[in-house]
Amino acid sequence: MPPANAAREILRRLHEVMASRTGAEAKLGQVVRIIAQALSSEVASIYLLRDGMLELYATQGLSQAAVHVTRLAMGQGLIGVIAATREPLNLAEAREHPDFAYRPETGEELYHSLAGVPIVRREAAIGVLAVQHREPRDYDDVEIEALQTVAMALSELIHGAGMVDDAEAARARATNTLPGRLQGLRLVDGLARGVAVFHQPRVIIEHTMADDVEAERNRVQTGFLRLRQQIDAMMGTAEFSAGGDHQEVLETYKMFAYDEGWLRRINEAIDTGLTAEAAIDRVQARTRARMRSIEDPYLRERLADLDDLANRLLRIVSGQLGTAAQMGLPGDTILLARNLGPAELLEYDRRFLKGVVLEEGSLTAHVTIVARAMGVPMLGRVPELFGQVSEGDELIVDAGNGMLLLRPQAAMIKGYTEMSEARARRAESFARLRDLPAVSRDGRRIEVMMNAGLADDTQALDQTGADGIGLFRTEFQFLVSATLPRRERQQALYKHVLDAAGDRPVVFRTVDIGGDKTVPYLSGGEDDENPAMGWRALRLALGRTGLMKVQARALLQAAAGRTLNVMFPMVSEPWEFAEAKALVEAQRALLARQGHPLPSRVAYGAMIEVPALIEVLDHLLPMTDFVSVGTNDLTQFLFAADRANPRLADRYDWLSPAILRVLRRIVRAAGAAGKPVTVCGEMGGRPLEALALLAIGIDRLSITPAGIGPVKAMVRSTDLAVITEAMQGWLDAPGSDVRACLSALASEQGIDLG
Repeated sequence: MPPANAAREILRRLHEVMASRTGAEAKLGQVVRIIAQALSSEVASIYLLRDGMLELYATQGLSQAAVHVTRLAMGQGLIGVIAATREPLNLAEAREHPDFAYRPETGEELYHSLAGVPIVRREAAIGVLAVQHREPRDYDDVEIEALQTVAMALSELIHGAGMVDDAEAARARATNTLPGRLQGLRLVDGLARGVAVFHQPRVIIEHTMADDVEAERNRVQTGFLRLRQQIDAMMGTAEFSAGGDHQEVLETYKMFAYDEGWLRRINEAIDTGLTAEAAIDRVQARTRARMRSIEDPYLRERLADLDDLANRLLRIVSGQLGTAAQMGLPGDTILLARNLGPAELLEYDRRFLKGVVLEEGSLTAHVTIVARAMGVPMLGRVPELFGQVSEGDELIVDAGNGMLLLRPQAAMIKGYTEMSEARARRAESFARLRDLPAVSRDGRRIEVMMNAGLADDTQALDQTGADGIGLFRTEFQFLVSATLPRRERQQALYKHVLDAAGDRPVVFRTVDIGGDKTVPYLSGGEDDENPAMGWRALRLALGRTGLMKVQARALLQAAAGRTLNVMFPMVSEPWEFAEAKALVEAQRALLARQGHPLPSRVAYGAMIEVPALIEVLDHLLPMTDFVSVGTNDLTQFLFAADRANPRLADRYDWLSPAILRVLRRIVRAAGAAGKPVTVCGEMGGRPLEALALLAIGIDRLSITPAGIGPVKAMVRSTDLAVITEAMQGWLDAPGSDVRACLSALASEQGIDLG
């Protein structure tokens, strides 16, 4: 019997079992026989959580002598792992799994393969449903989904029969009242304190088995209509209809809301006998499973958008529509959510929203982009967030250190207060430098520009006193769009940025997508084993000239009457730069023939990120007007070290003589050719590393806006001639520890390193 039909048949027969007058234990005996028969399984077993242990409660296929005898702790053995993680396991050879725990009384040595799913009630695992076969085999996704569907129905049966009472489930969910800390991923830097407020209470699905399938289908159809109306209304509001990145995000939402395939999958789950809420949850669980298995960051974020919409649909269908934003924040708040959509974040009162903590989340998520623009500290990838934090708990978010402090004691609060006051004092001192140039004590002028990628980022120009935008990442607009951004939209963004900058320079980097920055409307490079060195950036653009031509026209028309600075990313050889420049010049000539206003001047630059390009600078530099060094990629390529690998993140030092010598070589070659050099990347935003760059001859930095104040303070407190002379000696002497030497000299000279 096909698994989908098997699930339907099992649920039909479960109705009969539930209606029978037999005892609870006898019912479970019937259930495992039904499951084994419907799924053609040699073993079907149910384990229930009793007194904190997972007890074999019923089985078809294992030894009956093991019933009520075999017991496993949460996390012990495969069954314990399934319950502890609330995730399914699908194993062709169960005994090869590192957590396999043999129980001789069960007689399970006869069986090789195992598939198991948790039985969950109110977000707590109360048991496990497992099937086994003698022959090694991988279970199909549809078989796992059938088991999960049955497990949902079993949860209702088990609760109704009182086999696992609410007190037992509550103990599994029990929260702590003691101080604690959780680690996470810094998404948006900052420090914040407030009380825990959940974005929305989880919709509790009380009934999983449908009495009337057609009625459940109608409920879902009505829910979809309301969901679509909500998205359409949101897109029509003034805040979002003005265009920009938020508009692109909502277009992605609309695409999903009108996806008939999503509705079909939910209806198929209802056809197995589930209620509307249970069917939505079933399909949503499948989406979350895909999110965990997909490494591509763009696809993960699109699935996160779908997950967010599924939460909205579930609330609509269940009638549980309220969110913390609609109810109002009680005061200084740390907002907690499993995940969060950007539009939902924008609904909150910014006076009281002090920080956001997500159980999921990523650096490239839409909501992270919005939080950064709002200046709200955000921590992501915090495991067990919902199990460890209760509504109203006092919290401290230290995003810079990737830490969430729970229910802090007086000493922790005092430490937070001191850190917060110190940050405020530093911010005030940086603000006083806003209108002052970055000039060293010995009179050397340093240009300190900022990196940007969104329309909202331009506000930081005046807030920080940046000398301009040394790197505008045009790909951000592409990454948050479900479809290829039209030329008019691109042009509007670029013109907005130029208008905001006024007479300050803006350097536009042409689109750097591909590799690990994939978009759904462009194929190629998805199977690269090393995306950072794959089909991306200028390689992709030259292979898809239509994309680059559209962007070139948008840039040229946006900069009419002004200087346009265009920079090409990831240039590997001079001919690539020449070809890209010729393409832009061809579009410039075309627009001229059509009578369009054009920039007064176009300056062309190359990103130096690929080590091979350094060997041919004598060929490249005469073609360029300027160059910029991307220290993030250049470092990982020089050391053959993936910067996304946490085990390598701290292994290679930016102040290594290898890096600094390479950068000094670039500076000397560019100086001889009379071409300015800018360093773009994290290295330039750290005061000590920035000091090293200045010491090897760099005069232009483009960094994150938050780094401008600290770097300005460092420059204005430095005698660069002294540092420069010392640096040359360290780089020429073998075995120098540049970091230690530079730190000591900076301390001796009284240089402000923050």
